[in-house]
Amino acid sequence: MFSDPLKNLKAFGLREDNIVADLGAGTGFYSLATGMLAPRGKVYAVELQKDFLDTIKNKIKDAGLSNVEIIWGNVEKIGGTKIGDSVADAAIASNILFQVEDKENFILEVKRILKQKGRVLLIDWSESSFMNGTNIISKDKARIMFEKKGFLLEREINAGDYHYGMILIKN
Repeated sequence: MFSDPLKNLKAFGLREDNIVADLGAGTGFYSLATGMLAPRGKVYAVELQKDFLDTIKNKIKDAGLSNVEIIWGNVEKIGGTKIGDSVADAAIASNILFQVEDKENFILEVKRILKQKGRVLLIDWSESSFMNGTNIISKDKARIMFEKKGFLLEREINAGDYHYGMILIKN
């Protein structure tokens, strides 16, 4: 039912020294997997819900990872992630686009934190998912939204039966 973070990250092609922002980290599935795949890099796990921050902290501790920094931040505000300008090689936005109210600011914040030619792994619910009828943003609409803010589609990935996935590059 859910998308496989490890499979998606392998398709994303992270390097072991990448600096990665997991935006809307939730309970830390992508943060944990990224921390393992980029052991010489750094992961910023950005989440607004404080309860989730404790969950991520415990998972990171249990996994023995020292390269994950947990940030209480708002991905819908410019500067809200508390990550500096042009710091990240990559950003992960999994199952968050449909939730954010200010999608334009969200995309601008992603753009702000990414280095030139930085990449975004965008995973979200497809129209064929059980989420249909909520606030789903179609794959085509998501692509257009990012392209309007200066991103280029690198390629699509198979993110499972109920999700779409794409990798976009900051142009």
